[in-house]
Amino acid sequence: MKNSPSSASSPNNPPDPARPVHELRERVRYSETDRMGVAHNKSYFEWFELGRTEFCRSRGLPYLEIEDRGVFLVVAEASCRYLKPLRYDDEFVVRVTLEEAAGRKVVFGYEIRSFPEDKHVASGRTVHVPVDRDARVCALPEDILRKITGEPD
Repeated sequence: MKNSPSSASSPNNPPDPARPVHELRERVRYSETDRMGVAHNKSYFEWFELGRTEFCRSRGLPYLEIEDRGVFLVVAEASCRYLKPLRYDDEFVVRVTLEEAAGRKVVFGYEIRSFPEDKHVASGRTVHVPVDRDARVCALPEDILRKITGEPD
């Protein structure tokens, strides 16, 4: 899978069916906001992680299973582009897309959209490198790679 530019996907611009996608609906919690009730910038990365974890779980691959095999997906790069603020108690959807998956690199794309308005709030991307228990870069086992990409066994 190749990287693609982040673009808004909505009912009028659906996600690319060739890319695995998972959506998670959440609500901004009080603890995720600043004194003005606006979602703190760090919260977006936590929401990305929630979405990524559920993406993997939806593929039959809970993170714990990966780690029990002695492989850890370390975040090597993370970015977020903030477009509109979310506020306390706002509902939103985290849309996670697998942009790239190879033996030594997995890339996820994220889009946060307001709910039910479906306005594009933020976009992000994380690059993950598999490492072993000694923090040495290693290859992602083939069966894990197949599960994460949704390829048949």
